Amino acid sequence: MNCKPSFSLLLSVVVSLILGGCASAPETDHSSRYTLATDRAPSGNFDVSGLDDAVPVYEAPRRAGNKSPYQVWGKQYHVLDSNDGYVERGTASWYGEKFHGHKTSNGETFNMYTMSAAHKSLRIPGYARVTNLDNGRSVIVRVNDRGPFHSDRIIDLSYAAAKKLGYQARGTARVEVAAITVRPDGAMFIAGEPYSPGDPAGYAESRVEASGDMAMTNRSLFVQLGSFSSRDPAEKLLSQVRAVLENPMRVREVDTSAGRFHRVQVGPFNDEDSARRTQSLLEARGFDQSILLTDTH
Repeated sequence: MNCKPSFSLLLSVVVSLILGGCASAPETDHSSRYTLATDRAPSGNFDVSGLDDAVPVYEAPRRAGNKSPYQVWGKQYHVLDSNDGYVERGTASWYGEKFHGHKTSNGETFNMYTMSAAHKSLRIPGYARVTNLDNGRSVIVRVNDRGPFHSDRIIDLSYAAAKKLGYQARGTARVEVAAITVRPDGAMFIAGEPYSPGDPAGYAESRVEASGDMAMTNRSLFVQLGSFSSRDPAEKLLSQVRAVLENPMRVREVDTSAGRFHRVQVGPFNDEDSARRTQSLLEARGFDQSILLTDTH
C-alpha cells in the first residue's frame, strides 16, 4: 500500500497553514479543522462594558501573514506595502465561536473575547479604529488575521469588538476603518494624521491642557462625542444626545488636511469643571467616548 500523501493533500495543508483563521469562511466550507460547521455567538451574556480597546504599539514588520499576492477561493488579494493613511468605509461583519482558539493568519490564536479583527489587505499585525456609522461608537482593534472573503465586506471584527459597536445581534454594520500606525519612536498616526491614544473622536484632536487655552479669541470649551466624514451619522448621534441632555449642542463642519469632518459637540462651557461634569453625565448615560477640546464658537 502506498502511504505517501497525495500532492493535492499536501497543497491543501500548506494553504490552510498560510491562511490561518480565514475569517468569515463561506457556508460551503466544511473543513475538518473547525469543530463547528457554521459560526455563532458564545452562549450567555458576555459583558463588554469593562473591555478596553487594543493599545497600539510599534511592532517590527513580519513576514507571517503578509504574503502578497495571495489567493483564496480563486480570487487574488494584495497586501498593502504600508498601512499609513488607510481609510475605508463599507460593511463590517464579525466572527466568533467557530474560529475561537484556532490560529490566525500570522500564527496567533484567535480569541473572540478580545479586541481584534481580520482584514484582506492591511499589513498584520496592525491597528485600526473602527467606527459604527449608524450610532457613532468607535473601537480600536488589533488586526492579526485575513478576511472577510466576501466581496461586500471590508473587515471582520471579533465578537467582543462587534458587541462594543452594537451590531452583534444584526450581524453587520456600516463602518469606517482608519488604520493607526506607530513609528519606532512611539509617535502615532491615524489616516495619516497625528493621533493621541484616548482621543477616538477625531484624527488630530487635542485635549485641553491648560485653562489658558480659554483666553484664545472666539474659542470655548466643548465636549466632543464624535467626528465623522459624512453628516448623516453626526446628525443621528446629535439626536441621541438631545434625547438625554438639554445643553446647547451642534454639528460643526471642519476642513482638515485629511478632509471634511462633522464634529458632534456639546457646549460651549465657561470652565473646565462644568464641562467635565457634563462629560461624566454623558458617560453615565452611555456616551462613553468623548474628549474635551477648545474650538471656535
